[in-house]
Amino acid sequence: MNDLLQLTTNILVDFLSLRLPKLSKDWWQKHVEDRLSFQQQRMVKERGFSMLQQLDLAALLRVLDQNWYDLAYDLDLPREGRTWVKEMQTVRNKWAHLSAQAMPAAEVYRDADTLARLLIMLGADTVTLAQVEVTKAAAIHAMTGSAGLSDDQVKPLSGSGPRWSQVHEATPDTKAPMTQAALFKVGNLVALRSNPTVLMPIIAVLPGGAECRYQVFQDNKKDTYYESQLQLPVAEEGQTFLRAEAMHAYLTSMQLLSPSTANLFSLRSGRVQFVPYQYRPVLKLIRAERPRLLIADEVGVGKTIEAGLIIKELRARMDISSVLIICPKALVAERKWLVEMKRFDEHFTALDGQLLQHCLQETHLEGEWPDQYAKSILPFSMFDSDLIFGAGGKGKKKKQGLLTLDPPPKFDLVIVDEAHHLRNSETYLHQGVRYFCDNAQAALFLTATPVQLGSEDLYTLLNVLRPDLVIDHASFEQMAAPNRPINTAVQHCRAANEGWQTEARACLDEVVQTEWGRLFLRESPAFQTIYDRLSDEQVDDAGRVGLTRAIEELYTFSPHINRTRRRDIGEFTTRKPETLKIPFTRHQQRLHDDLLDLVARILAFCHGQQNVKFMMTTIRRQSASCLYGLAPLLRNILSGKLDQLEAMESGDGDSEVDLRFVDQVRTDIEALLEQAENLDPRDPKADAFVKVLRDKSQMPNKKALVFSTFRHTLAYLAARTQREGLRYGVVHGEVPDEERADLRRRFALQKDDAEAIDVLLSSEVGCEGLDFQFCDLLVNYDLPWNPMRIEQRIGRIDRYGQESETVAIVNLITPGTVDAEIYERCLWRIGVFQHAVGGSEEILGEITQELHNIVDSFTLTAEQRAKRIQQLADNGIREIQEEQALEAKQAELFGLTVPNQTWRREIDSAETFWLSPAALQRCVQAYLLNRLDSEGEFFLGEKSQKTLRLKQEARAKLLEDFKQLPRSTDPVSRHWEKWLKGVQPTLSITFDQDTATRITGIEYLNVLHPLVRQAARHLNQPGPVHVHLFVQTDEAPQGDYAFALYRWQKRGVKEDESLVAVATEPSIEEALLAILPNAMDAQNRVFPDTGLFEALDSRHYSLWSAAQANHIAMNRELVEHRVQSLTISHRARCKLLEDKILAATNDKIRLMKQGELTRANMDFEQRLADLRQAAESGDIHAMLVVSGVIAISN
Repeated sequence: MNDLLQLTTNILVDFLSLRLPKLSKDWWQKHVEDRLSFQQQRMVKERGFSMLQQLDLAALLRVLDQNWYDLAYDLDLPREGRTWVKEMQTVRNKWAHLSAQAMPAAEVYRDADTLARLLIMLGADTVTLAQVEVTKAAAIHAMTGSAGLSDDQVKPLSGSGPRWSQVHEATPDTKAPMTQAALFKVGNLVALRSNPTVLMPIIAVLPGGAECRYQVFQDNKKDTYYESQLQLPVAEEGQTFLRAEAMHAYLTSMQLLSPSTANLFSLRSGRVQFVPYQYRPVLKLIRAERPRLLIADEVGVGKTIEAGLIIKELRARMDISSVLIICPKALVAERKWLVEMKRFDEHFTALDGQLLQHCLQETHLEGEWPDQYAKSILPFSMFDSDLIFGAGGKGKKKKQGLLTLDPPPKFDLVIVDEAHHLRNSETYLHQGVRYFCDNAQAALFLTATPVQLGSEDLYTLLNVLRPDLVIDHASFEQMAAPNRPINTAVQHCRAANEGWQTEARACLDEVVQTEWGRLFLRESPAFQTIYDRLSDEQVDDAGRVGLTRAIEELYTFSPHINRTRRRDIGEFTTRKPETLKIPFTRHQQRLHDDLLDLVARILAFCHGQQNVKFMMTTIRRQSASCLYGLAPLLRNILSGKLDQLEAMESGDGDSEVDLRFVDQVRTDIEALLEQAENLDPRDPKADAFVKVLRDKSQMPNKKALVFSTFRHTLAYLAARTQREGLRYGVVHGEVPDEERADLRRRFALQKDDAEAIDVLLSSEVGCEGLDFQFCDLLVNYDLPWNPMRIEQRIGRIDRYGQESETVAIVNLITPGTVDAEIYERCLWRIGVFQHAVGGSEEILGEITQELHNIVDSFTLTAEQRAKRIQQLADNGIREIQEEQALEAKQAELFGLTVPNQTWRREIDSAETFWLSPAALQRCVQAYLLNRLDSEGEFFLGEKSQKTLRLKQEARAKLLEDFKQLPRSTDPVSRHWEKWLKGVQPTLSITFDQDTATRITGIEYLNVLHPLVRQAARHLNQPGPVHVHLFVQTDEAPQGDYAFALYRWQKRGVKEDESLVAVATEPSIEEALLAILPNAMDAQNRVFPDTGLFEALDSRHYSLWSAAQANHIAMNRELVEHRVQSLTISHRARCKLLEDKILAATNDKIRLMKQGELTRANMDFEQRLADLRQAAESGDIHAMLVVSGVIAISN
């Protein structure tokens, strides 16, 4: 085969030499060098290659593959031709990594057949094709066991490659008249006939003489034995033979100890029932190359529960013990994370300033974060200069900062809730979170609004989450480039207008023209499949839906972001919005007009300074919200008391408060303040607000959640609410944590409770991340300009678990204000009040930015401003409405939304019998029987609630095993240890999630419980086991079949484990894992001839070699992604430094920049070397775990 591959190399050289120069003048650079992998490019440059004849077969196949579209179009190559090229790359990889063991004849035939198809497409001569046919014929003879071909029939092709007669002889076949056929192979484990307990590996076969000899490794030295002295180890002579029940328990233990990404461990892991879609991010995280994910689910989907499931999943897989949750202060005060995590039996500590400083000091002294606070919650408000850099003082009085710790605190998992707060990279919060994530094994970001003001926010989040991939703006832009044409292709598929397939293919052509698309997308099998499907003459509606979803999966950031939209899973409730328009009174109108005049004068005087514009916008928005809150705001501005938190609450950005301009306009502001303080107290808007609350108080559900952007408005509304005798509370950023938590508790109480409050007045910051499913009325006394902030407000009550079928949304608007204009011309038309619009964040972010640009431009007249807002509505909003209409049409046509089918299938397929409650109970039962040498009944009770009864000596044995587990301080482990050490012989337990949810305090034996982990460790087997089984089923044909189970451990950048079934019949192989759970012991234990298992091993080798080649290629591709990001970033960095060197007029500055350039190149080379090493780390380790015979009866 190696000789044929060399011939193929020559034919490929001739084929490409004739075609590539016709594509462009600089064909060598553009169509050869630039299309090679980074390892191949490095080799070409180091060796100075400039001709195709100098490239090896792997490089030539890649050149053909990467230029496929250009060549196929001109030469009219067959559509399936690229598949042959891909298969040939696998064949080449397989033979390049071939071990000393001979290739099975069936594998030789398959590879030669693939080669023949490729050579015919390339126009190979008849002599070469004839040689391939001879190779195929030789392989057929080897498989059928006929006499070997004569030397005239099978001739060496060229060079020193193996003759096919030799390949034939290397394949054991008792029917063929072979001379000196070796019974054993290098690598076989054999036993001495004189002492079967002595096992030795064969390290060399020594044919010749009267009898074949074997060199083995025995007692740390080489020994030689004749074949008659050796035998294969068999079950009857030292192997472990298991009964069916023991095999079931063993397979469960193996799954527990060797997790596969094909299965979910977090199913049924908590004391609460979860919705299937909440497992989507769990699957995405465990199947990612690194455990880092941005969960950008829409408001109300349940991101906190998803985070809890991920914690349980990672604990089962990676045995994580330290978790840091970073979240807004309100979520700490309200104990949201503390309460939610208890549902998963996870207990956290909320850190205050004193505890945090203690942890930093302990880390400084001991070198690691204290175990007592390994699971901690840290509020955003703690991130200040002292935390990042440390506080002043000398010696012991100096307080440690994060950046001064060496080594840094290393958490297994860092979770950041409401992660959109990281969008400003200059804040202490951003710097601190980046520091924790850089030193964490896994990271999870949660936000419903990842793109608040444009794609810049997404770059910032991904740069913190995956700095190895999204290194800087240059690498982000390159990676993002294919997404726009991908999105356009998706829209064509959804619209299904005439010619949609052609249009979608044209978009994919644009995708492959981008650098990232050319390097990574176009060569993926998924991309080729989509491209080919779009060429089909007929694509029905079901096929179009599948294509739409497949194209969506091409989004370059898709592996790093989970996005569950409410439209994917169905609306939770019906929104009923209502607009109350209340005009100003005559006195109010005069004050408002005077305020606008004053704002214009101040801006003209201060020449439009940015900080002045921000403050004037805040004043104007306060007046539109509530003129009676204007006076206290103006007083705060005049006295310099407007703090950062108040400014952040009233704006869409994180602008710093700068009031230095105030002294220049103090007189004008004081005049306006006097007018505001003397305002007529009659307020129609507040009267309308009170009427809404009064009407609500007459209903069975009295709860009302009221939002205002401004705390002075909240104070005014509190006074009016109190005057009406209604029970209310106020929360905003400055309300103390204890008071806020108490108000949240009282708001949730039933109306008959004396402590209950019915109205909660809140700012966005006050309620961020909190859930109020028991409330069904939302009042917007004023409205943010950012649609996503409105979505956040509504999401507090319109979320999963809402108790009412409808939620009412009342918006109070004052005509003639800028806010009313934005509301009527923009916000209402978007539809944010009618239904969730979270799927259009990028469009909404751009709309928000443009709204600020329009409204903050005080030079525009009212007419110009109205026209600009109208234009914005006619462009961006139409785009949103069209997308929503298409989605609605799609759902109506099929009765479901596009992604539903896929994620439901994924989650169903991730559930395995071997981790089910029944399997866990089998596993624990087998462990107790084996460990305690007792046949007694340990679990008392027929129902799901059971009693575990163990004597003192039995508990002592289990305690010994418990101490062998990794040390854990979680409450479940402590409770289990306490029971084992105690005197109580019984313990109430269950394996059932419903029972654990219903009965407080019951011991829930899931995959993470110490008893289950003890059982898994104890039942693990040191080597393969053998079974003889019987099963009655219609899923496979009747008969007796030999089978084997292998455990594959994938090594490399993305590691995984899987259980692979091998059988003598393909139909049994496919059904084996499904029918094994129902298998019983066969009546007669018969162990088949070893030749059958040799055939199984050959079959396994065929599967393994193909999988290994693919895994090696995939591993290199994953590394290439990082290399490409690193390379583009390095180019941008070097270009910047080179420009500064050229522009430098000072020799010292020039030398300094040259030093920076040298260090940059050295850093690049080192990181590149590390990646090259990672690229070569791909491999699959295979281990036989079970072999035997299964008798199937229909």
